[in-house]
Amino acid sequence: MDKIKTDDYCLIPISKNRYKIDVLSFEFNKVHAVTIQGCYFSGPQQSWVMPQTQKCIDQFLKLFPSIPKDQIKKTSPYEKAIKDFSDQLILKRYSENTIIVYKEQIVRFFKYYSIEDPSELTDENVKEYMLFLLKKKKISFSYQKQVISAIKFYFEKILRRETKKYYFEIPISKERKLPIVLSKLEVKQIIESTNNLKHKTILSTIYSAGLRLSEAVNLKIADIDSERKLIYVRGGKGKKDRTTILSEELLNLLRKYFKEYHPKVWLFEGFNGEQYSKRSVQKVFYEVLNKTNIDKKVSVHSLRHSFATHLLEQGEDLRYIQKILGHKSSKTTEIYTHITKKGLSKIKSPLDNLNIEDEL
Repeated sequence: MDKIKTDDYCLIPISKNRYKIDVLSFEFNKVHAVTIQGCYFSGPQQSWVMPQTQKCIDQFLKLFPSIPKDQIKKTSPYEKAIKDFSDQLILKRYSENTIIVYKEQIVRFFKYYSIEDPSELTDENVKEYMLFLLKKKKISFSYQKQVISAIKFYFEKILRRETKKYYFEIPISKERKLPIVLSKLEVKQIIESTNNLKHKTILSTIYSAGLRLSEAVNLKIADIDSERKLIYVRGGKGKKDRTTILSEELLNLLRKYFKEYHPKVWLFEGFNGEQYSKRSVQKVFYEVLNKTNIDKKVSVHSLRHSFATHLLEQGEDLRYIQKILGHKSSKTTEIYTHITKKGLSKIKSPLDNLNIEDEL
């Protein structure tokens, strides 16, 4: 039990040696505080705190005799910190994926120091941890961004501390790595190597509409508009809705899929009608990839990159591609101009003009 509730107060264990007295209806005042030896007002906690000793518990129970003694239990401040962190992310309406990522990062941060009370972590601990990750683990820019964002959230929203130090800031210079894309022939090879109709339909949907993996598994039957040839993407990245194209080829494939699998709610369903998982799609993709002779480090997301690149090579306007992909900034979409072979095929290498004789 995390809280001991009365009509007006609650008692929360926050560490192995402290209780936090929270307000339910009105303030726990100084008159109560002086009655409990060692009780004080904590700025970071923004509430009254008392020592977690039997003497203080007896004094507290004397003030509030209606609380059963057996309800006062010591809980792990580590577990409470994780719960508070998760609850706050939910209250702030962060996406499910962000919550998972942030929780993983904050757990690693806590475990690195292995202290019983995470609230005792300091700014210097953050600096030391970031240097360890950068020097020893050689983390990427995106990973560093995740770590900083998670720790910053914990310090600001849970501990209510300022985070003005430089190591709480996201680095300005970002690694610029071009995404690996598949050729049209390679995409065709992957889709044709898929024997299962459901698996073929899922991969075809992701490629033909330029969807993120999470967007594909979140599709519902009602999101397919066969009359207008549109697919509605609900709550995509940034919790934004958008529409993307529904190809005639995919529509025919979907009709075959519907006749065989009869989905009820989700467009792609697993056993017992539950939503198909992202992990299952990833597994399908890699199993199919292994059947081909494609020697590229690609993932399911590469189908989305390939979709955008192929549209650009077909001569589609970059602004429309940005809208279809759901990119907030055109700069994000412009990365595909560095991948496309459009225009490059017309450029002749100066080597071709040297007329080098083959004397080997």
